[in-house]
Amino acid sequence: MDASLEKLMLPASTPSLVSVRHSNFEASIFESSSAPSSHNIADPTLAEMGKNLKEAMKMLEDNHRITEEENGKKLLSGDIPGPLQDSGQDMVSILQLVQNLMHGDEDEEPQDARIQSIGEQGHIALLGHSLGAYISTLDKEKLRKLTTRILSDTTLWLCRIFRYENGCAYFHEEEREGLAKICRLAIHSHYEDFVVDGFNVLYNKKPVIYLSAAARPGLGQYLCNQLGLPFPCLSRVPCNTMFGSQHQMDVALLEKLIKDDIERGKLPLLLVANAGTAAVGHTDKIGRLKELCEQYGIWLHVEGVNLATLALGYVSSSVLAATKCDSMTLTPGPWLGLPAVPAVTLYKHDDPALTLVAGLTSNKPADKLRALPLWLSLQYLGLDGTVDRIKHACQLSQRLQESLKKVDHIKILVEDELSSPVVVFRFLQELPGSDPVLNAIPAPNMAPSTVSRERHSCDALNRWLGEQLKQLVPASGLTIMDLEVEGVCLRFSPLMTAAVLGTRGEDMDQLVACIQSQLPVLTCTLQLREEFKQAVAGTAGLLYVDDPNWPGIGVVRYEHANDDKNSLKLDPEGEKIHAGLLKKLNELESDLTFKIGPEYKSMKSCIYIGMASDDTDVSELVETIAVTAREIEENSRLLENMTEVVRKGIQEAQVQLQKANEERLLEEGVLRQIPVVGSVLNWFSPVQPLQKGRTFNLTAGSLESTEHTYVSKVQGTGVTPPQTPSGTRTKQRLPGQKPFKRSLSETSSVSHTEDLEKMEHLSGGLEQQALEANSPEQHPGTPTPQEAKQTGAVQNIAQGPEDDPPQVEEPESLR
Repeated sequence: MDASLEKLMLPASTPSLVSVRHSNFEASIFESSSAPSSHNIADPTLAEMGKNLKEAMKMLEDNHRITEEENGKKLLSGDIPGPLQDSGQDMVSILQLVQNLMHGDEDEEPQDARIQSIGEQGHIALLGHSLGAYISTLDKEKLRKLTTRILSDTTLWLCRIFRYENGCAYFHEEEREGLAKICRLAIHSHYEDFVVDGFNVLYNKKPVIYLSAAARPGLGQYLCNQLGLPFPCLSRVPCNTMFGSQHQMDVALLEKLIKDDIERGKLPLLLVANAGTAAVGHTDKIGRLKELCEQYGIWLHVEGVNLATLALGYVSSSVLAATKCDSMTLTPGPWLGLPAVPAVTLYKHDDPALTLVAGLTSNKPADKLRALPLWLSLQYLGLDGTVDRIKHACQLSQRLQESLKKVDHIKILVEDELSSPVVVFRFLQELPGSDPVLNAIPAPNMAPSTVSRERHSCDALNRWLGEQLKQLVPASGLTIMDLEVEGVCLRFSPLMTAAVLGTRGEDMDQLVACIQSQLPVLTCTLQLREEFKQAVAGTAGLLYVDDPNWPGIGVVRYEHANDDKNSLKLDPEGEKIHAGLLKKLNELESDLTFKIGPEYKSMKSCIYIGMASDDTDVSELVETIAVTAREIEENSRLLENMTEVVRKGIQEAQVQLQKANEERLLEEGVLRQIPVVGSVLNWFSPVQPLQKGRTFNLTAGSLESTEHTYVSKVQGTGVTPPQTPSGTRTKQRLPGQKPFKRSLSETSSVSHTEDLEKMEHLSGGLEQQALEANSPEQHPGTPTPQEAKQTGAVQNIAQGPEDDPPQVEEPESLR
């Protein structure tokens, strides 16, 4: 880092980092010479601890598992707890068991979530937790000196990096815990008798905590639960509605709320401002808020991701004003990609007794050792490494912003391009004759229902786009969020994800390329929705279902014969038909996706059709759905009626067989039925039996005679099979062409089509003349000379003028 940046980061009244090493702290984390090398470590336990941690992390991060033969025994894994084994296990077996629990069993499907990649700096942070447990075994005097040194060093470094002069630090695991301690400190500062009288003091003059409407969800409830305050002690300050950002606190309205609370006998206690809101990363007007808090004696606390930019050489004035606040909460773990590193709350207060009562300071060495992982990590990264990681995240944000400005149909929601490292954007399509879907204020001539439907439709498309981008570019760390005014948006916050996921500049280029590749699908889907709706409305048996929350060209339902349109009950027959229809559609292997989505309002099944491209043939798609559903319905009816048809056929066959036996008895006589007499009569006068049989036609559902079968020796049914449902249209597809796609001939030029039609017409006319010239006395297989000449002319036309003329062989009869 250059000298100018170092001077900018360090206060004028504070000695340089090099001179700090000779001060009472006797250490500077950013001087590599102060750290001993590994081969000079005198404590063998400490050296062995670092070695074991490195080997353990290497084993846990290795994806190749040791087999059962190598271990010599079966390792227990899974979610079901088991008994403790009688004999102890070695370290390798225990770590292998931990790895199985982390990555799951081999039989399980792989998880989509990526495991955080921990580099060497992450190992240093993890070593701090093990080292803290080891340090706690020292004697009290050595432990006190060591913990004081670690806490003092880390506090000094953080205050200088983030420009917070003469501050104290409180390290905590939960991000909101620091704010809860600050609120307790503000209560003790404003209520002198709170330690003695407790709740009675608060009851007489209720405290008020002001939170922005854009604050992270659940923060106010958490504070009330930790402090034991009722919810009326919270006051939500609305954001700007007329001027400025929609996510900035309204300062004028805040001042009005403070005056009203003072008139009602309440005590304005604390204000929580945002330097980067949790949703879109907007920063409040901290300078004006600080002046207002000084005027009314209110404690000002600032939190947000934009506080990380205080470590850079250039800081916007709105974020720089946070250095004058009473306290701020930092989260260096995500910013620097450090796992298991505590959050830090920096504050300014001169009374150590009150900070001790509030819980911000502690005499326990274990509480001071919370800073050990961060102390080790900062030494490993150094000042330059810490600043470079934050600068890299901000550069990624600026790179994405500049690229998205050149992409059509993408709207960026950003307050200030220089101060906010958070990029929030969404897809926006303006269809012809309609207002932008993103516009939250409805037009005077547009019904509210129309605005709501378009809003939900655009939100569904943005949600689909976000899911696609998260799968295509997982290193981007995109998140999908639903804003109250703007709707569903995509957020890129590199300060919270870039260091953990290892995001690079190439990932931003890939992200923009993926967005551009998905935009044609989004625009075509919006354009085909109305065509799909009209096609379904004009097809008998199909009903269009208006579901704006579905990101596709539409939803359709087939109405079968027994469908009760006014009933809200379950429809088992309809569910069976739609399940078969979904199976048939998926077997076509088209580019479209078909699903049976969530149950509709009427609790009846529907077919949900996904995103489409510009070459999708909507008419063919709708016709295929209607024909396929009708065939499935008819086939299901045939199967349902088969049992009754077969039963009636069997009864009729039994009646006819009985009638045939009676006729044979009358024809042969009674004497031939006697066993002995019948044999003698048949020997003297044999009877020629008539072959009579019956066949059951399942298609016609009737019994038929088999007499013609024995006569013609050909099996025939005598009944024409039923035709396919009317209205089917078999479309000729080219080889390799997928279903529901327009062929090249449909999109080719008109002139090429006319040329082909003229060629076919001319060839057909010549062939017709040749057939008419044939003589009836001539042999059918022998062409006349006139026919041979015309045939040659047709071949010449088909080949073209540039090809060699074909050789027409003269028939033998003319030689």
